[in-house]
Amino acid sequence: MKIHPLAVVSPQADLAMDVEIGPFAVIEAGAKIGEGCKIGSRAVIKTGTRLGPHNVVFEGAILGGLPQHLKMPETLGDVVIGARNTFRENVTVHRGMAPDHPTVIGDQNLFMVNVHVAHDCVVGNNVIVANNTMLAGHVQIADRAYISGAVGVHQFCRIGRNAMVGGQAHIVRDVPPYVSIDGGSSLIVGLNQVGLRRSGFADADILQLKAAYRLIYRSGLTWNNAMAQLNREFNSGAAAAFCEFFASGKRGFTPERRMPPNATIRIRHDFNEDEQQRRAAAG
Repeated sequence: MKIHPLAVVSPQADLAMDVEIGPFAVIEAGAKIGEGCKIGSRAVIKTGTRLGPHNVVFEGAILGGLPQHLKMPETLGDVVIGARNTFRENVTVHRGMAPDHPTVIGDQNLFMVNVHVAHDCVVGNNVIVANNTMLAGHVQIADRAYISGAVGVHQFCRIGRNAMVGGQAHIVRDVPPYVSIDGGSSLIVGLNQVGLRRSGFADADILQLKAAYRLIYRSGLTWNNAMAQLNREFNSGAAAAFCEFFASGKRGFTPERRMPPNATIRIRHDFNEDEQQRRAAAG
């Protein structure tokens, strides 16, 4: 165990034998830190935090802070963290609001600088959350989602597996699996094909997802009819995740970005023709 002499470690903390703790770090009573973890300078691991093996916590991160809530309960939930996660500088993760509802973070996730994970969030595995992103309370993020920088996610929203959310998006409804969200409009702009291929999806899987996507967003069917057909035609394979996701939604679902119905595209004429028209109009 490598504990810097300027670190403050409670004797009631539970530390594995090979933990490394940097100067000015604070490990509170009741915190549990698994084998191979590295805690950087000025990081704080608070009461109720359970770190699995081989997590890396960079400078200034605070794991297990109190929820930001006006009605603070007397008994809180924990923060339960899996293995091989990276928490970069100044990341904050807050405890759950009830003893049986912890804030949960899975395995092999990357939280970049200044990310905030609020109370009762559930984050899956292999998720990347970029700088300055804010997850409000009760947010759920499924495996292999990618959240770009400066994104705000409203409380109780869900982001499906392999989804990609563009920078500065504001997420106020559920984001289905496999899709890409444009940061400027905060609307869906197609499948996350780059992410799907990087995750090892076969060509046949991607073709199935494209067909399901066209049914959901391009068929012109009413929502109920589209969902009924989706469940009939795509109840197995990769696209079955759409059926499961849509069946459990409560906040509504992010729509696709579309061209306004009355929009027109101005066709540019040759410069000389435009010049002649302007001169003729001027008399």
